[in-house]
Amino acid sequence: MNTTEPATPLIGSQYQSGDIAWTLASTALVWLMIPGIGYFYSGMARRKNALSLIMLSCCSVAVVTFQWFLFGYSLAFSKSGSAIIGNFENAFFRGVLDQPSVGSSKIPDVVFMLFQGMFAALTPALAIGAAAERGRILPTLVFIFLWTTFVYDFIACWTWSTNGWSFVMGGLDFAGGTPVHISSGAAALAYAIVLGKRSGDQKDFRPHSMSNVVIGTCFIWFGWFGFNGGSALSANLRAAMACVVTNLAASVGGITWVLLDYRHDRKLSVLGFCSGAVAGLVSITPGSGFVSPASSVAIGFLGACACNMAVRLKHYLKYDDAFDVFAVHGVGGIVGNLLTGIFAQSWVAALDGTTVIKGGWLDGHWMQLAYQLADSAAGMGWSFVVTYLILVIMNKVPGLTLRAKAANEHRGLDLAELGEPAYGHLDDEKAVSIQGVDHSMEIGRSVTGSTDSVNEGKVGSVSTLGRQQ
Repeated sequence: MNTTEPATPLIGSQYQSGDIAWTLASTALVWLMIPGIGYFYSGMARRKNALSLIMLSCCSVAVVTFQWFLFGYSLAFSKSGSAIIGNFENAFFRGVLDQPSVGSSKIPDVVFMLFQGMFAALTPALAIGAAAERGRILPTLVFIFLWTTFVYDFIACWTWSTNGWSFVMGGLDFAGGTPVHISSGAAALAYAIVLGKRSGDQKDFRPHSMSNVVIGTCFIWFGWFGFNGGSALSANLRAAMACVVTNLAASVGGITWVLLDYRHDRKLSVLGFCSGAVAGLVSITPGSGFVSPASSVAIGFLGACACNMAVRLKHYLKYDDAFDVFAVHGVGGIVGNLLTGIFAQSWVAALDGTTVIKGGWLDGHWMQLAYQLADSAAGMGWSFVVTYLILVIMNKVPGLTLRAKAANEHRGLDLAELGEPAYGHLDDEKAVSIQGVDHSMEIGRSVTGSTDSVNEGKVGSVSTLGRQQ
């Protein structure tokens, strides 16, 4: 008698292909945000530094991807890690394949690892914007590796790992309010303080290309659907709701910032809209899987107001955060975390069919705000202190001096460190600096000498860049 042996189950057959496909698509969307950050920053910089910012954003992917392979993923998400940091159980991606992931049993380890790797790569790309136009490129790449290891991996572990102290405590952070935004904002503040102010007349620190800013904003906004929606780690109603509230908060934030700036300038600022949209996206991030559409409108509005105020406050505190990373991401992340403690609702989290939470103040769970405050304060403090120490130590190591020489800073990092300009050819270097005078900001001025252009700079948005009226 012929007997047929049962077929061996296909590896990974226990997972729904739709859940894997959605998470992989979201991974690609988050990746797109990283060059979007580069374009966003490059447009706000002076012409002579535009290419270096795009370069650094792309290099962040390369450096962090390698670090993630070596030990980064294992430190953040090893299943036998401690409440503070993981171990080297999954170093070199050992054992990272078809087992249910630490983030969700609906997707395998390898998919979760790839998705979370994009978050790790994006975060330092945000932070280094504070060092724009004066931070050397090679030391910045070393900083990205060290910072991801000693700051991001720790905060990601305690926020998202099932053993992490914040996760066990009951902190709610759906897509990275603390690991991504608060940590990058605090790091940017430390970077700006250690490096000091840019040289030159602060009135010249104006955006050189609003087109780049808008293109970058579009990439960022588009990718954020994967950033927040993909954090459901499954193709379900919770992912759909996360996309809905993300789009709403960004829209309300953009309009709010424009109206706040209009009170002062009587102009409908394009840069103000882009800044407000990003502020709304940042603020909704921690609560995107926990709040209703109505709550997201309030979060977008309050987040934009708080970030706009923080930008203005920078002028009184006298630090030179080139693109207001702390004001938008640090403050926006804190506001979003705290508002999640107020607006989180159990029925929204339950849309995935498995998640059970007590909710926030709207559900009568008053302690949730205290949990959110503890998580925010810990993330802010850890990132600022450790970043400051990394930078101070690096600055004393030969060859890793953080700040460019004065001559190179004046010439622009594109030519001084990359040897390539963002626009034109190498022969056009004289267009950037003629007889020691920087003409890189002349774009946008009329022949009459008027400065009534997109480069004029608007108080209350990230286009301020050190200028007061």
